Amino acid sequence: MRICAVELKGDDAIFCIMSKNMGLLDIPEVRQRKITISNTQDTENMRWFQRQLLQLVTDYKVDKVVIKERPMKGKFAGGAVGFKLEAAIQLIEGLNVELITGSRIKEQLKHTPILMEYKQTKLKQFQEQAFITAYACLHMQDGLYGAG
Repeated sequence: MRICAVELKGDDAIFCIMSKNMGLLDIPEVRQRKITISNTQDTENMRWFQRQLLQLVTDYKVDKVVIKERPMKGKFAGGAVGFKLEAAIQLIEGLNVELITGSRIKEQLKHTPILMEYKQTKLKQFQEQAFITAYACLHMQDGLYGAG
């Protein structure tokens, strides 16, 4: 299974595409690490965002998109733009989308910790949370702890 994990942060949707091949992580080099949307008030901009994401997951043969869910209240609450982007992703026709909470990710990582230095991934620093989300979700897909 190939996963595209998405972290929504401000005006950005940040990606990490990952799969496992014979127990090893496969993180392909992709042409686009994030999509920034400048105006979520404009319907055409939102449709552009959806087309960009759909093209990315189609080109890289992604089976599932997982979005790291942000709380609605509290210190780490997501902003309005993030929630709009989350909804826009969920509404892309034909896309398999799942939301996953930070607490579920942390619980999975307790049972299957990441055994490599982040630098080894060759991803950009801003992609780290998307990487962690993808890693945890791949292990949930394996039927290990936290599979739902």
